[in-house]
Amino acid sequence: MRSRTSQGSPPVTIRRAVARDAKRLTRLVRGSSAYAGKYASAVTGYRVGPDYIEAHRAFVAVGADDDEGQVLGFYSLVLDPPELDLLFVADEVQGRGIGRLLVAHMRSEARAAGLDRLTVVSHLPAEDFYHRVGAVRTGTVYANPPAVPWDRPEFEFRISPE
Repeated sequence: MRSRTSQGSPPVTIRRAVARDAKRLTRLVRGSSAYAGKYASAVTGYRVGPDYIEAHRAFVAVGADDDEGQVLGFYSLVLDPPELDLLFVADEVQGRGIGRLLVAHMRSEARAAGLDRLTVVSHLPAEDFYHRVGAVRTGTVYANPPAVPWDRPEFEFRISPE
């Protein structure tokens, strides 16, 4: 899938993640400024390994004209139970529509897999983003110290047939 993000931004390609993307995806997760400060413990030591990429429907957004294939963002869709497990956009390209593009792609993949809805447990700083891309808040996932010592909003994406 090749698409343009916000006006003036270069085209972006979304492709299936492959094992060799694992280190770049791990760096993107660990380096996310959304997980700085009090949230850092959630990603310290976090790893997106080749086994994770192989077991899930993981997709990456890369610059369509970038020979290096710089990862601009990625998501991971789990089919059973239906869940958006991970969604990250690189700090330096946030606000350019890449997250919205990834969500649109995720909805298309979910629809193709026969899903009519899926959940996502949001990181607190991403709550507004999920509202803007059409997710509906359905509840709260309570803290589970020491892994996650804060409550998190839970959302649902409703996947309409085309």
